[in-house]
Amino acid sequence: GLNFIDLMVRQGNIDNPPKTPLVPGFECSGIVEALGDSVKGFEIGDRVMAFVNYNAWAEVVCTPVEFVYKIPDDMSFSEAAAFPMNFVTAYMMLFEVANLREGMSVLVHSAGGGVGQAVAQLCSTIPNVTVFGTASSFKHEAIKDSVTHLFDRNADYVQEVKRISTDGVDIVLDCLCGENTGKGLSLLKPLGTYILYGSSNMVTGETKSFFSFAKSWWQVEKVNPIKLYEENKVIAGFSLLNLLFKQNRGGLVKGVMVKLLNLYNSKKIKPVVDSLWALEEV
Repeated sequence: GLNFIDLMVRQGNIDNPPKTPLVPGFECSGIVEALGDSVKGFEIGDRVMAFVNYNAWAEVVCTPVEFVYKIPDDMSFSEAAAFPMNFVTAYMMLFEVANLREGMSVLVHSAGGGVGQAVAQLCSTIPNVTVFGTASSFKHEAIKDSVTHLFDRNADYVQEVKRISTDGVDIVLDCLCGENTGKGLSLLKPLGTYILYGSSNMVTGETKSFFSFAKSWWQVEKVNPIKLYEENKVIAGFSLLNLLFKQNRGGLVKGVMVKLLNLYNSKKIKPVVDSLWALEEV
């Protein structure tokens, strides 16, 4: 799978990038070729998808068994390579961190991206959830059916959301970082949750400059804990890779994958594959 984080790795825009030469990639799908001595539950020849701490863009990949999952019979390898990162991230933010329930509303930035599309699909599995999304206008056609209210990413979405929902939204998922933090917090209803999970502006800021990300962090309004307390608001962060590879929560993620594969098998969610590339072209 080719994800946003891979672009950031490629640009050197992450903390402690590994020394080159390195093989990028954090998720893959394929066929089991060999097993460790004590591995149970898998056999050679099984179709699987997996998380990998780098090195996924390779012909042969090695990863601990706790990060490996069987692929449903009717899921293709390309769908499977596009499934784990986006859907696990979206699911855990919505249900583990923000406790999405019937009748709530969600604002998601980059609604046309992999996580954004997964968020919209997962929201549609819960009754009466309203999804507000921002995306570049050229992506609107592809995602208009899964998002309740879609805005251009350059529009004044705060005013647009307030016009439709005067008291704001229950959940804000922000991968943009920088100047959106204050806006997102201002849109939260009491007991609402704001989750920062990525940083697209680092790579696709208005200026397309890879050096503009430092500037945008300076624009983050200082979050005042007393104000959070007075306004009954929750602010949270989410990093799937840290959860898996630094904080040893592979078991928790496995439970989430079981739920997601049930949703896939009952045709409620489906990964969107934008394009396929030969390894030489990557």
